[in-house]
Amino acid sequence: MKAFTALSLAILRGFYRDKASVFFAIVFPLMFLVLFGGIFSDQSQSKVDLIEVGTVSLVDEMPADARAAFDQTFEVTHTDDLRAALEEVRKGDADVAIEADGDTIVAHYTQTDQVKAAITQGALQAFVDGTNVALTGQPPRYTLDPQRVEDDSLDTIQFVTPGLLGWAVAMSASFGAAATLQGWRQSKLLRRLQLAPVSTRTVVAARVVVTVAIALVQMAIFLGLGAAAFGLTLTGAWWAAIPLLVVGTLCFMSVGLLAGAVAKTTEGAVNMANFFVLPMAFLSGSFFPLEGSPAWLRTVSSLLPLRHLNDGMLDVMVRGEGPSAVLAPMGILAGFAIVITLLSARLFQRDSTD
Repeated sequence: MKAFTALSLAILRGFYRDKASVFFAIVFPLMFLVLFGGIFSDQSQSKVDLIEVGTVSLVDEMPADARAAFDQTFEVTHTDDLRAALEEVRKGDADVAIEADGDTIVAHYTQTDQVKAAITQGALQAFVDGTNVALTGQPPRYTLDPQRVEDDSLDTIQFVTPGLLGWAVAMSASFGAAATLQGWRQSKLLRRLQLAPVSTRTVVAARVVVTVAIALVQMAIFLGLGAAAFGLTLTGAWWAAIPLLVVGTLCFMSVGLLAGAVAKTTEGAVNMANFFVLPMAFLSGSFFPLEGSPAWLRTVSSLLPLRHLNDGMLDVMVRGEGPSAVLAPMGILAGFAIVITLLSARLFQRDSTD
């Protein structure tokens, strides 16, 4: 235990004394949080995904020319299950669900995409007004009552923070593991450790604990800054993101190990880790949502571990999902970690015997 503690403290001191490591692990990602939190804007989509719950006379009685324009604006699906429709809206699988409450059209929408929410409300209001005039020729009979699925306190920062946090943790964990493995290899420290009274498991455990601790510090700083500067408000099960973040950290440590096992220098290992993580961040929704992207791109994204880390944190931090929402992402990330670690160990052993 004394050896483990001493090694952990030594690794931690080495981290915070390296100003470049601190900058890229904490300061650099926070710059993006401030940028996106302050001026975040989202891409639009050609059609609005609308769910019609039950019979909505506004849509059914719409004149033919208005209905043609309506179909060009909205992609309509039908259901009788209001709860299921609200769940699709809450998860971002649909933009709005409408139902009839007498002469009132109740529109349940999501604030995940603020631009899309404004477009959805404006388009629905226009069709409501136009249908009122066409059907009655009298003062409007139908009214529109937009209702957000999420809590009223939600803002853009809620949807920016999980993705940027996932990218920051992925970058820090992978870069740290890649640089550490190559640094230990070049300095012959690995060979010396084999002769030391400290087991390899103790060394690895110390490195893992320090990396996880840094990830938790990153999470605390992100959430603290978001709450203090941008009014970040989290849902009740946000704490479930902590074990998910730990597993995600282990997953991206394995990515760093793979880079360290393949590359021949410390700089090459870090660059290779960056080659893995940076494109993954763009393809996994860390910087912008993927709802409007082509289907093939969303399919590719679903194969990347960072996408599952981002989605899991978004579910429990923002979308109001329960703790069970992180179980599937944790399983996928753990599977990635095991496979990539075994591959890295095989490559490292083969390289060591050459």
